[in-house]
Amino acid sequence: MDERREYESAGVPEAKQAEEVRSMADWVERAVWTDRMLQALYDGVKGGVWFSLIDKVYSRKNLDAAFRKVRSNKGSAGVDHKTIEQFEIKLEAELTYLEDALRDDTYRPMAVKRVYIPKPGKPDEKRPLGIPCVRDRVVQTAVRNVIEPIFEKDFAEHSYGFRPRKGAKSALRRVWHLLGTEEGQWVVDADIKSYFDTIDHDRLMKLVGYKIADSRLLGLLEQFLTQQVRDEWSTWESERGTPQGGVISPLLANVYLDSLDHLMASKGFRMTRYADDFVVQCRSREEAELALALVGEWMEWAGLMLHPEKTRIVDMCQKGANFVFLGYHFENTDKGLKKWASEKAMKRVRERIKELTPRVNGRSLEKIIRRLNQALKGFYEYFKHGRPWVFYRLDQWARTRLRNIVRVRSKRKGTNCRLDNFRWPNAYFQQHGYVSLVDTHAAEHAVLGR
Repeated sequence: MDERREYESAGVPEAKQAEEVRSMADWVERAVWTDRMLQALYDGVKGGVWFSLIDKVYSRKNLDAAFRKVRSNKGSAGVDHKTIEQFEIKLEAELTYLEDALRDDTYRPMAVKRVYIPKPGKPDEKRPLGIPCVRDRVVQTAVRNVIEPIFEKDFAEHSYGFRPRKGAKSALRRVWHLLGTEEGQWVVDADIKSYFDTIDHDRLMKLVGYKIADSRLLGLLEQFLTQQVRDEWSTWESERGTPQGGVISPLLANVYLDSLDHLMASKGFRMTRYADDFVVQCRSREEAELALALVGEWMEWAGLMLHPEKTRIVDMCQKGANFVFLGYHFENTDKGLKKWASEKAMKRVRERIKELTPRVNGRSLEKIIRRLNQALKGFYEYFKHGRPWVFYRLDQWARTRLRNIVRVRSKRKGTNCRLDNFRWPNAYFQQHGYVSLVDTHAAEHAVLGR
């Protein structure tokens, strides 16, 4: 069986119903995807392959729309040191240059700026982060505007990462629901080793080529896959993986794993995937072992590798059994199946609180608390469906940090002590605007009648 037949035999479903595809109009870039194109997407183009798309990429309306998205996402300057604000000052000239260069095939992406930031929960370790220049981010967004609907139409239902109208919460709801049934109590907790860095370029371009046959657009994608990376010490060309920090990277990563999604579904396995993070839920150990074996075979075919230390089978019927998925810790406790923010997620938010509450700073207490509330609100909205004791711990941690600040300002030596709880009680910080997570949770559940 050749590679294309193997890819197609993974169980790609037939075209969705007309109303489902037309609902794409809610999120597709209308500067590109007219009603006529959406109808063609539904009806199916000849051979299932799209030609002559590059003109849609460099159309001025698409480039304008792409810049607006880049601006809304903010971000830093790349190797050319040009910020979004500086790009916007000369917007007409910049977009005219991109339009002409893409039309004439003279566009070449700049190197990606490589920086290293602390790993969440591991401040002594660094992870790489890529920052393309603003110009390249605009072009990648313009490309994504054109090709995303073509692939999105046939992506598997239970793939949730970096997709329109889908997200982590939907994936978590599915996993939680299956844990409460006989179909999902055995969990294959899988981890792909260095996924975004190990994607094979040739194989990825073949997968893209099954639906797109515009050689100029394919050549543009190859340029982004192989563009140079530059840090403080050296410059090199990418040989594997998707572009670090690239706008197009999440979509291409989904394209690469799409056949795995359909393969597992066609074999009756209940897999839930968010980008490179996924679990497979099964009825028995035997089924879980079969699922893991099938995933392993596919990984070998795709040139990827499961992390041997982080991939395991978990029997969630056993007391104390647990796994982590998308920041949530799932565990079979004495009180049944429960979920709450993982220790890694807690470390990350505590580090953020620490960044926002240095003991010595020139901001007013109200401004510090306002910024702190924003960070805590985001954490609460994501983890409010788990056990609430984590909010009690975070409230304690945040108020301790605030007490250290007011202690320094009152000229007291040392760090927070018990007497400080009386000098500056919880009500003191509420008067200055602090929004308690515990109180927020209690009020929300009281409204819901829980």
